[in-house]
Amino acid sequence: MKMCLFSVKFLVFVFFLSEKVIRSYQQVPVPKDYDQMELDEASGPESIAFDCKNEGPYVGVSDGRILKWQGPELGWKEFAVTSPNRDKKVCDGTTNPDLEPTCGRPLGLKFNQKTCDLYIADAYFGLLVVGPNGGKAQQLATSAEGIPFKLTNALDIDTDTGTVYFTDSSNTFQRRHIFLSVLTFDRTGRLLKYDPRTNNVTVMYKGLAFPNGVALSKDNSFLLVAESIKMRILKFELEDESKGYVMKQFVQLSKTPDNIKRNAKGEFWIGLNSGREGIQDDLLGFNIDPVGVKYDGDGKVLKQLDGNGGLTFTSVSEIEEFNGKLYIGSVMKPYVGILYA
Repeated sequence: MKMCLFSVKFLVFVFFLSEKVIRSYQQVPVPKDYDQMELDEASGPESIAFDCKNEGPYVGVSDGRILKWQGPELGWKEFAVTSPNRDKKVCDGTTNPDLEPTCGRPLGLKFNQKTCDLYIADAYFGLLVVGPNGGKAQQLATSAEGIPFKLTNALDIDTDTGTVYFTDSSNTFQRRHIFLSVLTFDRTGRLLKYDPRTNNVTVMYKGLAFPNGVALSKDNSFLLVAESIKMRILKFELEDESKGYVMKQFVQLSKTPDNIKRNAKGEFWIGLNSGREGIQDDLLGFNIDPVGVKYDGDGKVLKQLDGNGGLTFTSVSEIEEFNGKLYIGSVMKPYVGILYA
C-alpha cells in the first residue's frame, strides 16, 4: 500500500500535475529577493547551465530547443536543437508530449569548461554535443550493450578526462509514458559513462529505479545519482574504477529527487520535484515545505529551500547555484526562478 500511494504521488505531482489542480493550493507571497526570467512561448526549463565564459543561463525546454539568456534587453535566443529533422512550424512552442520523439526533449545540460562544448542528455535522442556556437547537436551515443536508450536524462562531466557520466532512466518506457514506469516500479534504469577518446559507452550500474540527476564531486572521486522512485541519493566511488563501482546510499529523502548540481564549493543542491505537503524538520521543530536541499560531501544538510506551500516553487527540477544566485528549473513552468543565495 505504501508503494502504491507513493507511485500515485510521484505520478500526479512530478510529471502531469495541471495548473488547474495546482491552483487549489494556497497562494503565498514570494520572497522579496526572488525574480523570474520569463520564457518566450516555451516552458519546462528542466536543466540550467552556464558556459565557459560564464554566459547564460542556457536551458532546455519542452519544444526541443536549448535557449540562451542574453540579458534583460535581448532576452532568450535559440542556441541549439537536438532533433536532426526538427520542423520549427510543428515544434516551436509546443508542450505536447506526443511531439517529443520528433522535436526532442533536452533534459540534462552541462558545459565542458575546458572545451566550451555543451553536452546534452535528450530523452529521445540520447547523448549529444554541440560546439560553443550552437546549432544542430551531434549525436554521440544512443545505446549501450546493444540496448537502446529510452529516456536519457541527466549528466555530468569529468573535465580532467572528458568522461561524461549520464543516466538512462528506463530501457522500457519513454518520457511521454513515464507514468507506466512509476506504476510498474520499473527497475530497468542504468548509470552509464561515455569516453570521448574511444567513443565507447560503458554500463556502470543497472537495475535502478528511475535514475535521474547526476553530479560528480569536486575532486571527481565519487558520483551522486538520484534514484527517483526510491526517493534516495546513491553514491558511487570512482577512485579505482578498474575494481568495479562501490555503491552505497548517500541520503534517504522524504520527497522525490530530480536533478543534482554541485556548486563552486563542492556542495550539492538537490531539486525535490514532488508534492507540496510539509515535512517535519527535526532541528526547527515544525513543518517545512522543502523544494530543494543542499548537502555537503558527507551527506550533511547545509540548507533547505522552503517552498512555503505556494505555486512559485511547484515542479522544481533543478537548483543551479552560480555567482551568488540560485537558478531554479522546472519540468513545466514557463520561467526560470532566481533567488539570491
